[in-house]
Amino acid sequence: MESVKNQTLVLKLGGSVGQEDTLPEDVNRLQQAGARVVIVHGGGPLITAWLDRTGKETRFVGGLRYTDAETLEIVRMVLSGLVNTEVVARIGAAGGRAIGLSGSDDGLLRARVKDPELGLVGDVYAVDPAPVELLLDRGYVVVVAPVAVTDRGGFLNVNADTVAGEIALALEADRLLFLTDVPGISDGTRALSKITTDEARALIARGIIAGGMVPKVEACVRAAGSGRVTQIVDGRQAHVVLEAVASAEPVGTLFQGTL
Repeated sequence: MESVKNQTLVLKLGGSVGQEDTLPEDVNRLQQAGARVVIVHGGGPLITAWLDRTGKETRFVGGLRYTDAETLEIVRMVLSGLVNTEVVARIGAAGGRAIGLSGSDDGLLRARVKDPELGLVGDVYAVDPAPVELLLDRGYVVVVAPVAVTDRGGFLNVNADTVAGEIALALEADRLLFLTDVPGISDGTRALSKITTDEARALIARGIIAGGMVPKVEACVRAAGSGRVTQIVDGRQAHVVLEAVASAEPVGTLFQGTL
């Protein structure tokens, strides 16, 4: 684990926060080894559950959640209030030190409306890594809820996968790791241990990579193209984070950039 000392690692945690995964223990060990760890989380299933509780319809347009003002309130409450605090608490229970941030904290994430047909869904156009770097420098794991602000102080729902990629770029992170519920990327017939950015774009164009995997892969392509070590791994696998960081062989799918 000496190899991760002083390295910045950005982990994207899937929307379903499990109670039995080994992420808190893995993060604690990385922190003890001197790594600077940032976690970006989603929360889609829990958002849908709370919308159902209120009788609010869940609608997706092009794989993104249509977000009106009422939906946005629930998104903010679930991501910043429920999921973020749970991830922070679980890391603390495992012996780590973590602090949660929202994209609204000190203008960490700034966004503009992506498409009027999506409602209050944003495209991130600026990341200010200063609040994250401040906490990393003090030895904390930073847990980020993907809610962005506008120039006028409003809020926008933003895709967590995209946020993870943009934060990795802004921090010039050494590694970007997506924890998913699949073993990695497939070309339609077999699992791929490695993939180039051009091959990934081609699989998206052919529709083989589709749905919610598209923003993950697009974020990986951007990060890999800028020199970040980028992987998609199976977050259901015990200690997959440590394995991905320590193994000499690719775990899941490793993206190869075209620098």
